[in-house]
Amino acid sequence: MSVSVVSPVSASALAEVRRRTTAVLVISQVIGTIGVGVAPSIGVLLAEEVTQNEAWAGLARTASTLGAALFGIPLGNLAARRGRRVALATGWWTAAVGGAILVAAAQWSLVVPLFVGLFLIGAGSAVSLQARFAAADLAEPHRKARVLAMVVWVGTLGSVLGPNLGVPGEIVERLTGLSVFGSAFGIAAACMAIAGVVIIAALRPDPLLLSRTLPGAQSAPARTTGSRFAQMVAELRTNARARYAVVAIITAQIVMVAVMTMTPVHIAHHGGSVTLVGITISLHVLGMFALAPVVGQLVDRIGARITVLIGLAIFLASLLIGALRPDGTGWIITSLILLGLGWSFVNVAGSALFSAAVVGDHRASAQGGVDAVSNLCGATAAFAAGPLLAVSSFSFLAVVSIVVLVPLTVLSLLPAGRRWVE
Repeated sequence: MSVSVVSPVSASALAEVRRRTTAVLVISQVIGTIGVGVAPSIGVLLAEEVTQNEAWAGLARTASTLGAALFGIPLGNLAARRGRRVALATGWWTAAVGGAILVAAAQWSLVVPLFVGLFLIGAGSAVSLQARFAAADLAEPHRKARVLAMVVWVGTLGSVLGPNLGVPGEIVERLTGLSVFGSAFGIAAACMAIAGVVIIAALRPDPLLLSRTLPGAQSAPARTTGSRFAQMVAELRTNARARYAVVAIITAQIVMVAVMTMTPVHIAHHGGSVTLVGITISLHVLGMFALAPVVGQLVDRIGARITVLIGLAIFLASLLIGALRPDGTGWIITSLILLGLGWSFVNVAGSALFSAAVVGDHRASAQGGVDAVSNLCGATAAFAAGPLLAVSSFSFLAVVSIVVLVPLTVLSLLPAGRRWVE
């Protein structure tokens, strides 16, 4: 695949490119996230069915989150070298291969292909996250947060539909003889493959490459992958705003993944059906994305720190409900909706702040690195959540998650934290 050739453009042409870029990212996000959305619910349930062990169910979620983490850096580096178009398409097609492998894993109860497929689907999560930064590449400084939030928001449709692929999967099951889980992953694979086609065909000119030609853009000599990673670490060491943003993104990911991962298992153990699990996760995802445009506008108007504090308050409400009312289905659904909403506030604010704080041609690598670290921490949280639930309770998991919120809360309230962000 060749790199798009870009040249300086007029103000009117740039405005049109911005609109086109946003439209292409919106379409690919909706289609692709349908496939990505199967991992948190159907993937976890399939893992428990195949392994007959709830700890392994948490490990299954870890596989997809770990995939998102490990693909984040190479896909970010690929974007830095070849542009967003090549990197995003590569990620979607890698995830589609994972979905195809999961069809076989579901059909014949194969443990190793199960984890390989979930790991590869993580590439879809990685590029879905990086798409929000792609939207901000060409955005005007005062509109970065809301444009970024718009791409996050449109993932709502796909991410809400994804956990419910078991329903159309039942139709495909009757037509093809595949299992319902296998049918669901087949649909997911097709969606992610199509998302890659949309990106490679329509994301022209490449937003990242074009942004480097705009007035005021900073450039630097080409770097190897290792020096790009070192540059990202150096950036975080010297850039207080970027550090605060990273802490916010990582905290939100750890808390959200840990609780959300084990909720399907918790509901199933209390007699909930696959349909109820799908609805619960869909409402959780709706909380994650539905208000993202509003959150983006809040960040642009009141700043990242205040928005993060609002998100932390919502997180606390969610986790208190989970700790105090773990046996009530309605309460758990409410807790999961608030969990998603808290994630939205903290993640959008942190992502917008990071995008504004990091400049230069190493930005894409740094963004990929942050997503990688965030997903790696989420994978660790998912891995720990399974055994933790097995030896304790859902309430205890919620309490532990409250403790995780403390460092970011203190950082957001300290005078030094205010100076960093504002």
